Amino acid sequence: MDLSFFWQGWYPITHTAIILIAGYLTLVLILRISGPRTMTSMTPIDIVVAVTMGSAFGRSITASEVPLSQVVFALVLLVLMQWLFAWVRRRSSRARRLLDAPPVLLYYRGQFQRGAMRSHQVVDDDIYTAARRSGRGDLADVAAVILQQDGSLGVVATGAAGDETTFMPYVGKKDLHRNSG
Repeated sequence: MDLSFFWQGWYPITHTAIILIAGYLTLVLILRISGPRTMTSMTPIDIVVAVTMGSAFGRSITASEVPLSQVVFALVLLVLMQWLFAWVRRRSSRARRLLDAPPVLLYYRGQFQRGAMRSHQVVDDDIYTAARRSGRGDLADVAAVILQQDGSLGVVATGAAGDETTFMPYVGKKDLHRNSG
């Protein structure tokens, strides 16, 4: 029986400990320096970065052939790419449209926006749940429910809707009729 399946000496253990501790500290430092944008509500780009960072870090912990410098480089490069995308997004409306999903109005003033709900796989129960989570017991107290860019459902209370400038730019009045069918 080959015992190397159970034990290959102290080198792999030491390597894992060093990579884990140094990589973890590096990751915390990078995330701290990069600011809250890196760990904000997850947009599709944020999810890709988070999954890739986790995958790169996780792989490096047990792969003895991956040096610490390569782990640090990969983590820094991922954060730099996210910054680059944020920079491009901030400067280009075309890039924003390409990279970000716009908010979608799903419920408006007593009417479910069936077309929008259907195209985003949202059912009535999702709207009811969002209303309950926001502390509303009656949909009459809800002016709008919006599918946010991060996939969450935002609820705007009837008394807090004001002039509706926070959600109406994404759906024109003509779209309300198209969305409801």
